[in-house]
Amino acid sequence: MRGAGWVGALVAGTMLGAVAAAGPVAASPVPPPPPHTEIVGGTLADPGQFPWVVRLSVGCAGALTAPRVVLTAAHCVDRTGFENGITVIAGSVDQHSPDAVRVKARYVVRAPGFRDATKGDDWALIQLAEPLGLPLLPRATDSSYDEGLFTVMGWGATRDGSATQQRYLRTAGVPFVSDRQCGRAYRDAGYPYVSSKMICAGDTRRGGVDACQGDSGGPMVRRDGAGEWVQVGIVSWGLGCARRDFPGVYTQVSRYAGVIERKTRELS
Repeated sequence: MRGAGWVGALVAGTMLGAVAAAGPVAASPVPPPPPHTEIVGGTLADPGQFPWVVRLSVGCAGALTAPRVVLTAAHCVDRTGFENGITVIAGSVDQHSPDAVRVKARYVVRAPGFRDATKGDDWALIQLAEPLGLPLLPRATDSSYDEGLFTVMGWGATRDGSATQQRYLRTAGVPFVSDRQCGRAYRDAGYPYVSSKMICAGDTRRGGVDACQGDSGGPMVRRDGAGEWVQVGIVSWGLGCARRDFPGVYTQVSRYAGVIERKTRELS
């Protein structure tokens, strides 16, 4: 999973941290180092600011998309099927708070055809053993929200190279990066980038803000016309955290809107 691995780890973790710059890597018989994810360079979230974000006991994050369903990254779960090893922690920015609610996972649906975060299809749904009485996060159903300034949040690492998880939720703003710019940077470094399935965000001029290790599966959001939060991305992968030339890579939620909606209804 992104939160516990390198290739699987989402660059989303760089959201609260800067993504260290790295120059292009020439073709070589030696494979490039695996990417990872977490949040860097952000601030502490206020209590109740993002009531739909949840923490997974496996070291990832997610968003409550229905009372009994959490949307997260495919690389955070093992497979589709019944699940009794994941606990979802919700309702508090403080993981240790007595107000935090803990609910067991019952069933998992992982994206059909998922192989690796860098190949795309990095989404999954977790059915909870019981519903949560918390606000839900709407999902983008088309690409109209896939540009602008986004917001990311998570309990992952706060600096590149760290594996330390945070007790308190952190958040940061990350600007949209075009498929052309993002794809070129990653392909030059030896990684694939699937523009039809991914969306990038981060400060490519200065770095310093990004999702990071432990933020995988968490939501990337922006405001709609009414000022409400809408989920446009899922923390997926990246090279390091908050590096200047390598923005975070997120699953493009609008690309999978139809299938996620159908599967969410089946699990609700």
